[in-house]
Amino acid sequence: MRTLRLMLLPLLLLLTGFALWDRPVTLYLAGDSTIAQKLVTRRPETGWGERLQQYFDIDHVRVANLARNGRSTRTFISEGRWQEIVDGMHAGDYVFIQFGHNDASVEKTDRYTPPADFRANLTRFVNEVRAKGGYPVLMTPVMRRRFNASGEFYDAHGEYPGITRAVAAELNVPLIDVHRASERVIREYGPERSKSLFLHLAPGENPNYPQGLSDDTHFSPLGAEVMAGLVVDGIREARLPIAARIARPDSTPAAPR
Repeated sequence: MRTLRLMLLPLLLLLTGFALWDRPVTLYLAGDSTIAQKLVTRRPETGWGERLQQYFDIDHVRVANLARNGRSTRTFISEGRWQEIVDGMHAGDYVFIQFGHNDASVEKTDRYTPPADFRANLTRFVNEVRAKGGYPVLMTPVMRRRFNASGEFYDAHGEYPGITRAVAAELNVPLIDVHRASERVIREYGPERSKSLFLHLAPGENPNYPQGLSDDTHFSPLGAEVMAGLVVDGIREARLPIAARIARPDSTPAAPR
């Protein structure tokens, strides 16, 4: 019997190793309302993070969307949301980090984060994920829909996307530049068609917004689908190891004609 146990021990260790190696990877999302899961009372508003799981087999990659409306890097830390990710993650997990919308809101003192603090917070995020054996991925903020009276597109994020790019370069962190990618899509759709990507509702069109709505920051279901597709494209372009686990070959829907 003892001899049999000794013979079986290597096999048991090998099987245990395979089981640990084959543990589903968790892909954490840290960010704001452009990513977050929405309440029924806010529909049809949709965060792009809600559309990401469909690109991965849940038995291999599980998306944990911890993004929340109105959060900046500062409030994500102060409310303990960042620590929740650090405490819950395991070696080999991914943390996609996308902030900037609320950090840049100077007029909203409850969330505003000065540029120097924003840089320090991103650096902290990267270092703490790496300390746990995880893979941090920095993301620039998605574009808002902004066209002037002449139909020319313009950006409203100031220096924050540039800070994210700089931190990614300085710390040698993978970057998904969805800021530039979403700009290309919005320009392609144009001033009118791009409304379909965001929350533009006529009065009476949706019971959640009886007076109608014109919101050029938050996404419609189509917009969330398109933005999630851009993130998947970015995963491939950055050659992240997790790209091998993308289950769907398609990503960004084409612009309407």
